[in-house]
Order: sequence, then C-alpha cells, then structure tokens
Amino acid sequence: MRISCEARRNLNIVRWGAAFLAVSATASVLAAVTAQAGGPSGDPGKEKPTIVLVHGAFADASSWNGVVERLQKNGYTVAAPANPLRGIPQDSTYLASFLKSVKGPIVLAGHSYAGEVISQAAVGNDNVKALVYINAIMPDVGESFSSLSAKFAPPELTKALKQVPFRNGDGTTGTDVYVQPDRLHRVFAEDLPTSQTDILAATQRPIALSAFTDKLTGAAWRNKPVYVLVGKQDRAINPSLERFEAKRANARKTVEIESSHVSLVSHPQAVKNLIVDAAEDYMWK
Repeated sequence: MRISCEARRNLNIVRWGAAFLAVSATASVLAAVTAQAGGPSGDPGKEKPTIVLVHGAFADASSWNGVVERLQKNGYTVAAPANPLRGIPQDSTYLASFLKSVKGPIVLAGHSYAGEVISQAAVGNDNVKALVYINAIMPDVGESFSSLSAKFAPPELTKALKQVPFRNGDGTTGTDVYVQPDRLHRVFAEDLPTSQTDILAATQRPIALSAFTDKLTGAAWRNKPVYVLVGKQDRAINPSLERFEAKRANARKTVEIESSHVSLVSHPQAVKNLIVDAAEDYMWK
C-alpha cells in the first residue's frame, strides 16, 4: 500500500514528537538525580557565599595567601581582614563590625587564636552560614584559651614564648607575647623551610598577653555548622584538644592531615578544600 506525501509527513512529525518527549523525560530524570546528589542543579536559589579568613597570633593576613589564591580560582569572593590581636573583647568586636559590611551569606574561617575570635564575633549574625576552624582553639562560653588548653598536655609552644612589656600613648601599659625566633621553626612551622620561617620569626605580630585569659561571652559554634582541620604534627595547640573541640561542636566534617600548626601555609590545598566543602554544603544542602 502506498502512503501519500501528506500522510508520510504527518507520520514523521509523530515520530519526532515521540523522540523529543523521550529525550525530555530522560533529561528531567537526570536533572532530578543531579539535584538529589547536590550537583550544579541542586538549589540555584542559594547565593555563593563570601569567604572571610581570619589569621591567628604571631601572623598577619598574608598567611592566608595560598588559600586565597585557590579560592579565587574557584570563583569565590574572599576577604582576609586584619586581626588586631589585642584580646577577645576588642578583636571579636572589630571582626563583628567587619562582618556586618559583607553583603549576603558568609563562610567564616579562623586559624589558631582566631578560632576564639570568630566564635564570638559570629554570634547573632545570621549571614554567617558556617564556621571553619583551622588548627584552632574553640572555647565555650566562660572558657579562655588557657583554661581550655589546661585540659590537655601543654604543647611545646608554651616553653618557647617571650614577653615584652609595652606602653600606650595614654600611659597605660601591657605585655605582648612573641615566639622566640630561634624556636619558631620547631614549635610553629616545622614543615616549612627555614628560609621561610626565619622571615616569619622576624616579621611576627605579637599578641597581647591578656588574650590568653580572656573568657568568651558567646560561642557561635553551638548553633552553626562547624568544620575542623586538625594538624597531626601541631606543636602550638595539642591535636588532642583540636579533636575534642570538633567532637564537642558536633563538627559536620573533621579532616586530619600531617601538618604543623601553620597548615594554611604548608597545606593550602587541604585547607581550601575544607572551606569549599563548607560553602558547597550551604549552597546545595
């Protein structure tokens, strides 16, 4: 039986329509699976967070350089403000003011002493969606660096510090704490070359002695997602203390690496990966 041209055209239209519907259905299924897996189609309504990085004692914001470079290559907006290192009341208030200037969601990361600072500064700030602690100290309300650290064996850093008195312009006095330059490599950054740690020793920024005994009045890790990196060769903060903190804070992810205290310098890729995990968990979950 011969089929007319018009009938043949109509038949082709039906076939193309069926094929299009089949492809569309398959694409819909794949999109649903991708969304459930947390892929790019997960939740386009969530804005990519700004990453705010806060340095710790004896350092400055340049300690984050390797991490900043990698985050920027991944398309993140990054800010690494200066931490005054004058004690929890001043430093956390200063950081809280900075955070208010950042528009949209924030993933907030702190190294070492900055763990205390971000914990208090993020209290009441709903834009802070996750806290990332890198070789950090994480006291609870009413705890200080010293009281929390005393629960574990003291790290080698405690025997390598020196105190230097200072006087302010208004006549008040205080005491700064430095790492003894000839011991900084061993207790602070043993996985960096001495050519680099000699420069770190000469350019270190001191922290006020009062910072070690300042007690937290707020702990944002109690109600925000927490991510923790533990340096297994840390001689500035006892790794066992870092693990305790992660467990107490019900950390969503804890990563342990073979690193000294300055993992953000010696292992920037691992640090960057954990920060991205926190950001992506917010965006897709």
